[in-house]
Amino acid sequence: MSPVLAGILQLLALVVALGLSYRPLGDHMAKVYSSEKHYRPEKWIYKAIGANPNVEMRWPAYLRGVLAFSAVSVLFLYLLQRVQGSLPGSLGFVSIDPDQAFNTAASFVANTNWQSYYGEQAMGHVVQTGGLAVQNFVSAAVGIAVAVALVRGFARSRTGELGNFWADLVRGVVRILLPISVIGALVLVACGAIQNFAGIHEVGQFTGGSQQWNGGAVASQEVIKELGTNGGGYFNANSAHPFENPNGLSNLFEIYLILVIPFALTRTFGRMVGSIRQGYAILATMATIWLGFTALMMWTEFAHHGPAFDIAGGAMEGKETRFGIGGSSIFAVATTLTSTGAVNSFHSSYTGFGGGITMLGMQLGEIAPGGVGSGLYGMLIMAVIAVFIAGLMVGRTPEYLGKKIGTREIKFAALYILVTPALVLCFTALAMALPTPANSMTNSGAHGFSEILYAYTSGANNNGSAFAGLNADTQWFNSTIGIAMLLGRFLPMVFVLALAGSLAEQTPVPETAGTLRTEKPLFTGLLVGTIMIITGLTYFPALALGPLAEGLAA
Repeated sequence: MSPVLAGILQLLALVVALGLSYRPLGDHMAKVYSSEKHYRPEKWIYKAIGANPNVEMRWPAYLRGVLAFSAVSVLFLYLLQRVQGSLPGSLGFVSIDPDQAFNTAASFVANTNWQSYYGEQAMGHVVQTGGLAVQNFVSAAVGIAVAVALVRGFARSRTGELGNFWADLVRGVVRILLPISVIGALVLVACGAIQNFAGIHEVGQFTGGSQQWNGGAVASQEVIKELGTNGGGYFNANSAHPFENPNGLSNLFEIYLILVIPFALTRTFGRMVGSIRQGYAILATMATIWLGFTALMMWTEFAHHGPAFDIAGGAMEGKETRFGIGGSSIFAVATTLTSTGAVNSFHSSYTGFGGGITMLGMQLGEIAPGGVGSGLYGMLIMAVIAVFIAGLMVGRTPEYLGKKIGTREIKFAALYILVTPALVLCFTALAMALPTPANSMTNSGAHGFSEILYAYTSGANNNGSAFAGLNADTQWFNSTIGIAMLLGRFLPMVFVLALAGSLAEQTPVPETAGTLRTEKPLFTGLLVGTIMIITGLTYFPALALGPLAEGLAA
């Protein structure tokens, strides 16, 4: 079987699996966030944290819950790393330096999971399982909770109430993430991923000599890192490591885990607003961009010319032979079009255009299908912008799902789409202008610029993948990327929840003959065009200096 055909068959199998999961999972999540019943374990949690899950919150109270919980999480994870050397199960590793501990705490709480350290050489069992893995669950649940709050803003009227943050957080973990993770971990163990609490041991090598490896609860952390679009690897090689991702079957399953909840949330959205077709329109937009990016990535990696490429069947540099170009390309697009950041290949070794595709995927705002929760609310923000543009074109007050998009709403949407690009471009400019950060580059010219642009794009968009080739374990990068991750996660949430509150207070506008039909293919095309144009205008100059220049030179 040719490598191209193998890649196409993998993509088809993935689409079928996602299609089979779409309806049941989407309906289940809609029931979870619409139910008034509390399970007994959930009641124990509410009692332990002193929360009343039956109290409805307006957007400022909901936001305070998000920020307070996240702030405590950052502090807890930071302290856990700082005292690691005194903890049992530390495997002899010392406590983490302050700048590294801050960067890692900010990273995992922000659902970014950027790692500027070697996981198997820095973190013991307690920090990995009691700190990092726990944040993989709760940071993902926070993202879903904010998305659900925005959906309630569209669904409700004449009230500013968006639900209860603590109930949404707990339900997301207990009823959605935990059950799927248990099943997924069993699948990964069956595929060959490890799951133990073994210490450091010597492993023989084929060429003679030996090296040291440590075990860990890898399969369970691997499944939630993909399912929650987190991305932080137990080992430095991330999902390219055979202990995390043993073979082609596990690789395809991990891609499925990355995509399944973000895509299914469009069904949840349709259910909660009372129009399945509205959910299909958002799904079609996400799927169009995802399939388009995947096709472009496979084309540029398979079609690259040169004697070595011709012999290998494509650009195999930096890719695992057990996954091939097809499996690596699909994974790379999935992880950068979501806020996952897990990698099964070396993105810096992709062709110039291939590296640009991964970067552009993050710069779109990771909305196709995006991160768990963040992808849906990011796409809904873009839908608001698209409706506003359509209204300007025909001279009509824009409406979306029966809600007027007025001055207040469009300001919140505009602020949302401006925050992340501002962080990316300002920090990249500073890093290129100052001598110390530039010394961390192992490549010069367009590729070196791409490394730094990718790093801040990944951090501010809460992705976490690395172009590699950049030494990011410095005080400058640990501090500035940490700040970019926190601001890139929580500032947009402020505007999302403010928009949700504004929408929930409105009285529904009756549909008329002049109302834009947002469930039709025409709107899907408008939305795709809006996303590409806004991103292109924002990032094209920077992309022209990096991956585009490198690709044209090759």
